[in-house]
Amino acid sequence: MRIVVIEGSPHRDGSSNMLAREFIRGAEGAGHTVKVFDAAHSKIGPCRGCDVCGMSGPCVQKDDMTAIREALLDSDMVVFVTPLYYFGMSAQIKAVVDRFYAFNGQLMSKHLRAALICTAWNNDDWTMKDVSSHYETICRYLGFEDVGQVLAVGCGTPGMTERSPFMREAFELGSGLRE
Repeated sequence: MRIVVIEGSPHRDGSSNMLAREFIRGAEGAGHTVKVFDAAHSKIGPCRGCDVCGMSGPCVQKDDMTAIREALLDSDMVVFVTPLYYFGMSAQIKAVVDRFYAFNGQLMSKHLRAALICTAWNNDDWTMKDVSSHYETICRYLGFEDVGQVLAVGCGTPGMTERSPFMREAFELGSGLRE
């Protein structure tokens, strides 16, 4: 299976990217091919709402979203990796999702598998409710099959994350994927 991992943390060695690396290690160990896009350090402008694309592209913006689009349309699965920012996805991931508009129909016809890896400092039982709901709504709308969510509460620092059960959970999500 061809997997696209989209990382949305400005901290390259932060908690969410640590979990992404474990997912990738598991997925590659199971024989899958993984391509990683660092949305936080890429040039990706927000959707302008100009509707020139007509939801079928191309987008008028010439930036790094072109490479993400091509990879997604050539993939079987997408993994959204984000820290929790005010109970939602990071702005960097949200910008990518908003730009899906330019190839909405093509994404819908792919029936991609999808997963969410999200980290938060907070560990209250309600911490991940809204980001999980948003992700599930994106999956429902685009016809993606949710194959799992690693909702890593209490992972505010890499040290906290390294000692958490979520490292194993991310690895097992990747290693448990089947064609």
